[in-house]
Amino acid sequence: MRADRETYTHGHAASVLRSHTVRTVANSAAHVAPFLRPGTDVLDVGCGPGTITVDIAERVAPGRVKGIEPVPEPLEHARAHAAGRADVEFALGDVYALDDPDGSYDVVHAHQVLQHLTDPVAALREMLRVCRPDGVVAVRDADYAAMVWYPADPRLDHWLEVYRGVAHGNGAEPDAGRRLLSWARAAGAADVVATASVWCYATPADRQWWGGMWADRILRSAITRQAVAGGHADQTQLEGISRAWCEWAADDDGWFLVPHGEVVCRPAR
Repeated sequence: MRADRETYTHGHAASVLRSHTVRTVANSAAHVAPFLRPGTDVLDVGCGPGTITVDIAERVAPGRVKGIEPVPEPLEHARAHAAGRADVEFALGDVYALDDPDGSYDVVHAHQVLQHLTDPVAALREMLRVCRPDGVVAVRDADYAAMVWYPADPRLDHWLEVYRGVAHGNGAEPDAGRRLLSWARAAGAADVVATASVWCYATPADRQWWGGMWADRILRSAITRQAVAGGHADQTQLEGISRAWCEWAADDDGWFLVPHGEVVCRPAR
């Protein structure tokens, strides 16, 4: 099994990477923040464009920080975002077969990664392997089936059906958030602490950003091709979903909640 042979449901279109670049420790990894102390060595699995990775580096300096991706496209953006920082390394890496020796890091972090894998338990086992005995593995994933919004719109209901259908067709689990606790236990982790947090989009600016991003992504990303090829929607339906996102974003009553599961755990002693 190799991570670069799996299908990343979202792909790396501009609309996808644009949404990832707003992520920071504060808004996407608060559950791991207490463990990010100066001198901490961190592996960021599935680092994407590197915004969380660089934020981590600023918190743990002079600690060593490494961000990995199974494919090169996001790493170009990550290196540009790091702007030549000597304390951050970005490299190709496979979460199923990490290059690092046992016990290499104090913190092994993955944000929105396990939901895209066909074997998240195997990935967690490998993350635990490279974690020091007194370190932590910290993961966070959205739970699509638990997402809720207002006002109701059957086209947005269809959006959720399409996305979950595409993800399941790739052998992935879009409702990962609720499963993190069980996956960590199955991987043999110790001292497992499960929590939850949300993203909420309700201000005009937030609605324009979230709705505009999905209006674009449903028409111009890897999801588009997979949705049509998998028989989940045709082009006309996808265009209707895109319009629904635009209309939701323009509605003063618009509200959208993205729930996340989180786990912080340790290697078994």
